[in-house]
Amino acid sequence: MRGVDGLQESLFTVAKLEDFIPQDHPLRAVREMVNVALADLNGLFSTLYAEGGRESIAPEKLLRALLLQVFFSVRSERQLMEQLRYNLLFRWFVGLAIDDVVWHHSVFAKNRDRLLDHAVLDAFFAQVVEQADKRGLLSKEHFSVDGTLIQAWASHKSFRPKDDSIDPPEGGGRNVEADWKGQPRSNATHASTTDPDARLYKKTANTASILCYQGHVLMENRSGLVINAMVTSADGYGERKAAVAMIDALPGTRARTLAADKAYDTADFVADCRARKVTPHVAQYTSRRRSAIDQRTTRHPGYEISQRIRKRIEEHFGWGKTVGGIRQTVYRGLQRVDQHFKLTMTANNLIRMVKLMSGLAAEAGT
Repeated sequence: MRGVDGLQESLFTVAKLEDFIPQDHPLRAVREMVNVALADLNGLFSTLYAEGGRESIAPEKLLRALLLQVFFSVRSERQLMEQLRYNLLFRWFVGLAIDDVVWHHSVFAKNRDRLLDHAVLDAFFAQVVEQADKRGLLSKEHFSVDGTLIQAWASHKSFRPKDDSIDPPEGGGRNVEADWKGQPRSNATHASTTDPDARLYKKTANTASILCYQGHVLMENRSGLVINAMVTSADGYGERKAAVAMIDALPGTRARTLAADKAYDTADFVADCRARKVTPHVAQYTSRRRSAIDQRTTRHPGYEISQRIRKRIEEHFGWGKTVGGIRQTVYRGLQRVDQHFKLTMTANNLIRMVKLMSGLAAEAGT
């Protein structure tokens, strides 16, 4: 007997969001770690708001929503709020009941400066790293460092002389024609009117220049987790300066190794590492000049191991650009781009930690 194509809802339904989420869903383990990190930040959250007045949206819910935006490659906060209206998984992860009203997308813009001024995302990233340390996932002696370009949310047409000596292109419309042939342009004389913190930079001589930032990551070599991340202005020295700054932020003064690619094979960087009791396991750049390291470093088996493991750092950049949306940031200003990058690396760490813990649990079961 053929069934009737109709919809008949019950007058009363008793169901919880928890009932709709499969027990083996990977976001369950992620949410558990996120809640532990947010609980440790309770004191910081209490300083963000005044004691009186109307209740705000809980900062914990805002951070969980921002993580979902990274996990599921949601392009905008407007689309994120649309998902929260009908996606039960999103509601459960954020902490909204089925009948709770979803807030307006402008809430993120209003609270972004508050989170930025109190370095909330920095503290959140640190709490996730601390959880990984408590679970025994981090190495204390062996690290890798690398950087990547993050395209700025600005076009070449916004890169204009600082003294406004050139008239704007003629023509109607928003996307007018522009011709820079024969006109020298550099960061010393020009700046973007859309994002003044962005810099014109090209990675190699054979690639085009773009307005961008540089994102930097310090990875521990045991589990491949990011333990420090930062964004700087794009220039030829940014990678090495950021690497030294991230080394200085490591606790303790024990001997360490630091793996890096050929871009870090310079005499000043190697000297800075050794002054900090860090052995530079840097790939040798011998095609055009003499390498800053010799066989006293490369002859050890640990050097070869570091060179093999350091390539895993590209997995973080690849995930961040294909899933996390850092190939071209939608934020303007160095501080906001830095927070976006840290949030993406935090989300990447959470995903990796869930996989690591499930693998350890499977090994223990066998």
